[in-house]
Amino acid sequence: MTTPNPPVWRVVAAREVAVKLKDKSFVLGSLTTLAIIVALIGLQVFLDSRTDTHDIAATTPEAGRLVEAIAAAAPEIQDGVAITLVEEDDDGAARSAVDDEDVDAWLTQDDDGGWRLVTKDDADSTLLTIIESVVRAEVLATNAEDAGTSVAELTAGTELTTEQLEGNPELSELQDILGFALAFMFYLASIIFGMTLAQSITEEKQSRIVEMIAAAVPLRQLLAGKIVGNTVLAVAQMAIYVAIGLVGLSFTSFGDLVPGVTGTMVGFLAFFLVGFLALSCLWAVAGALASRNEDLQSTSTPVTMLLMLVFLGSAFLEGRWETIGSFIPPLSAVAMPVRLVNEDATWWEAAIALGLLLALAAALVAIAERIYRRALMQTGGKLSMRQAWQLEE
Repeated sequence: MTTPNPPVWRVVAAREVAVKLKDKSFVLGSLTTLAIIVALIGLQVFLDSRTDTHDIAATTPEAGRLVEAIAAAAPEIQDGVAITLVEEDDDGAARSAVDDEDVDAWLTQDDDGGWRLVTKDDADSTLLTIIESVVRAEVLATNAEDAGTSVAELTAGTELTTEQLEGNPELSELQDILGFALAFMFYLASIIFGMTLAQSITEEKQSRIVEMIAAAVPLRQLLAGKIVGNTVLAVAQMAIYVAIGLVGLSFTSFGDLVPGVTGTMVGFLAFFLVGFLALSCLWAVAGALASRNEDLQSTSTPVTMLLMLVFLGSAFLEGRWETIGSFIPPLSAVAMPVRLVNEDATWWEAAIALGLLLALAAALVAIAERIYRRALMQTGGKLSMRQAWQLEE
């Protein structure tokens, strides 16, 4: 019993994948992007684990006690900050130590009783915040004692606490990071793989190779294979990036929150799959309308502008407009995953948005297939979509 031959589109798709995996520029670009992701996560891990040490000079017992109080309070005010007291003999020695960068700052008391922080350049903002907070608290405590009262009585009712109804501040920070990252990665992958698809079609058309291919392969099958092959590559690459990103984040201060966003990342990949499939049809049309690689800049401009609008819309729309945009394809390919990451959307809203995106993809497949078949054999110059639509096969 003979094994049936695989469908032509599958053979074309497999060839697209194989050729791309052997392309040194593609492999190098993918590894470079992966290295950037790893480097960014490594930087975050380093920043989370790093301790910033600041040496503060003092020349009097009062200043020394205040610096010790600042050193004790620093870790509670800001994680990863350590302050060390450096005792100097006199003001001249302290000033020289600051000027020679042997210490980061010198804390001294003015004649009017106020405190002054001397630094060589601009004071570190974190260090300045810590010192201001502790100095204010210590001076307030001294003044309260002199007045025969207490700090608690003086500051009664002045504390402001915060309450976040949904999630927590750390989760909100992670959601903001992921939301922007998803939008940017969708934009970047769509541009890179889409332009590659368009160039492949234009090059085959320009070299007349497509005429030989068309004699053996139905154009409908050829288009399907090219779109499927590039979609498989794009989704596989994106899945690797997402997986590496989540694993890397588990080693940062966001590690405890990673399990809670893993499900939404799977949802993003589903939207990315359908969204990229829809946009691939437009890239294929851009490639078919061009007769030379020089024409691609013109024929691909509408697709590039559409992708830019998707990116900007997903990044900057808020409130009601973001909700509306998350149901409008192809913007929904990014806007809805961002809402899922932010826990602003329910599963049924995501299902509706995905269904509408699928409907757009189906419509674009039909439109692209007609324009592709009519424009692919036309080599007299670039065509408009209207001209290609009206051509006879």
